[in-house]
Amino acid sequence: MPTPIVSTPSNPPGPGDDPRCIPHKLNAPLPVGDECPYPDYTTEEQSVWRDLYARQVELLPGRAADEFLTGLAALALESDRIPALAAVSARLARATGWRLARTPGLLDAHDFFGYLARRIFPCTDYVRGRHELDYTPAPDCFHDIFGHTPMIMHPRFADFYQKIGQAALACTDPAVEEGLTRIYWFTVEFGLIRNPGGLRIYGNGIISSSGETLHSLTDQVTKLPAVPERIAAQPYDIWHFQDPLFVTGSFDELEAEFVRWAQAHRLL
Repeated sequence: MPTPIVSTPSNPPGPGDDPRCIPHKLNAPLPVGDECPYPDYTTEEQSVWRDLYARQVELLPGRAADEFLTGLAALALESDRIPALAAVSARLARATGWRLARTPGLLDAHDFFGYLARRIFPCTDYVRGRHELDYTPAPDCFHDIFGHTPMIMHPRFADFYQKIGQAALACTDPAVEEGLTRIYWFTVEFGLIRNPGGLRIYGNGIISSSGETLHSLTDQVTKLPAVPERIAAQPYDIWHFQDPLFVTGSFDELEAEFVRWAQAHRLL
């Protein structure tokens, strides 16, 4: 039996705050891999997954990065039901040595990055409501499983992702920590890459949102080179479509540039 999870908000919600967006500080370890139980999902929740999945797989060809589409095919996620975290974790472990942990929601940054540093991705197992099909500011299992895990199947991205966690744990300067958070946001969540076929999406926050997918590659969005110093200086807002977005030339380049920035700040 996995250890029960007890968590408390690390900051109290303000007026109008979505409670799902309030980070939680863990008081016990998360269940990992085979310890993750499969919830008793309702018929409606399974239907929401099916509709989200069907819409995104239709939108993503010609928009999503080749590396994402390859990872999605290799994972063979169920399209008709919400996948079990334990099963997805096992597939990731075989491919890149990563595993999934079941998280009750958005985690405190230190807890979250601590898991990343150990090649464990904290993943929710609840799904958004039907009124949020186009966009949700809160994490859910469609964002986490469909959006994140295909990229973690890519060895270079998987290593880059772990390095972000390692760098975050070594950070003691609040200003540098804020810059690191922005780098995470504009790469892992909202990054673009130049594939041989053109500009493509690899950021999970875009890929799991039909609205962001359709918006991100248009001329309405400013595209800038993915220079860590520039990204670290760019604020973001979780409540609106993202602008600007940052473009890398390859995942080798993305990792090398991040390592350069992190070493300059004595984080790696």
